[in-house]
Amino acid sequence: MKNFTQIIFILLVFVANCFAQQEKGIYSEENWLDNWAEFKPNQNDYGEPTKILAGNISENTTLYKKEVYLLLGSVFVTQGATLTIEPGTVILGDYKTKASLNITRGSLLMANGTETDPIVFSSNRSVKRPGDWGGLIVLGNAPINRYGTGSVAMFYPNLSGSDYVHTNYGGDEKLSCSGNISFIRIEYAGNRVSENSYFNGLLLAGVGEQTNLTNIMVSNSEGNGVEVWGGYLKLNKMVSYKSQGIDFKFNYGAQVDMFNSLAVRSPYASNGLGSKCMVVKSYDKKQEFDFSKDHTTVKAQNLTFLNTSENLANDIKMNLIQEAVFIGADAALNMNKSVISGFNPAVILDENISINQENLEKIGFNAMLFNNCNGNIFVEYNSNNEDLENWYGNSAFYNVYSKSDNHETFIDAQNTRKPDFRLRINKIIASNEVDSDLLMD
Repeated sequence: MKNFTQIIFILLVFVANCFAQQEKGIYSEENWLDNWAEFKPNQNDYGEPTKILAGNISENTTLYKKEVYLLLGSVFVTQGATLTIEPGTVILGDYKTKASLNITRGSLLMANGTETDPIVFSSNRSVKRPGDWGGLIVLGNAPINRYGTGSVAMFYPNLSGSDYVHTNYGGDEKLSCSGNISFIRIEYAGNRVSENSYFNGLLLAGVGEQTNLTNIMVSNSEGNGVEVWGGYLKLNKMVSYKSQGIDFKFNYGAQVDMFNSLAVRSPYASNGLGSKCMVVKSYDKKQEFDFSKDHTTVKAQNLTFLNTSENLANDIKMNLIQEAVFIGADAALNMNKSVISGFNPAVILDENISINQENLEKIGFNAMLFNNCNGNIFVEYNSNNEDLENWYGNSAFYNVYSKSDNHETFIDAQNTRKPDFRLRINKIIASNEVDSDLLMD
């Protein structure tokens, strides 16, 4: 009887451990990327445009699935108008005019695709390339931490004077709504504006809490995938795939809860400004930061960040792989039940962050899986991370470390058409010991 009880106990511990691991990273009973996500968008023929979208949209307008729309130049939805987009609608951004779609403060975007009929924003070129067009910009009335309001006018070098008012964002309406955006794909956006400036695939600036954002995929952006400036948001099932900039960037007092989301990086795709999965900052220039307002705070749960490198050591030598997560001074990140796999290292803290109790309580990593990274958590320009390893390696945080390639770590990461980036539980040998085979140089 005693042996039987011991066997049952061991089985329960094993099952509990597997369940705990399975909770890490993106999750669902079925692969939630199926049907609506696209990992080979260059092979899709969306047809020839049948309608043109240009100028300002100042009254309620609907885009229909039966048409293919050509987006010309900077299109602004203004004066509180609602732009509704039917499931399955295709909008092609024009290459020559650096097309972009801009939802201004007080206006709404109702773009509700479905799992089997997503809305697609893509390039109008026959051979598509990252940066073919601008991107989707949503501007709201929610708070930011800069003095006054912000502006996105820098994206439009040829903007007419009367349109400058449409580029402002920010206000005091935390609960404001900019619409519903779900089951959409944004492909080949991120056009280069200047030497060190790019459009983002999706920019959310001062967007309020009542805005619904779920199942959004940005792929092959030359700029950042998704960028959030201020505002109060919940992001669910977001995907950034092979963006050349940062996958998810948060700045200017953004207050964000992010769930069940994915970033897949290629070591051979970078715009030269730094290619990371996540950057959390409170400002770019400290003199613009109003310290009486909210610092950027991101709560992230069940994220998966992976690098597709097939030769990690060589790609690190070639300086093709950076850290997955960068955290700036005066910003906070609490990351739970997430997977960071194949980076150099996993996390870097800004050099101006002092390693003390107060700051470490603002930067949490709990129940994480750090896999196959060249070191785990470091302060910028400092190779001695003993204090950080002692802190985050404490058993109270339930962080585990492993060394497995993508084939062993994920269910089907090599599938080029329908990959599955959920954890392959039975192949992972996890421990609480830091991987000593890969060390930060």
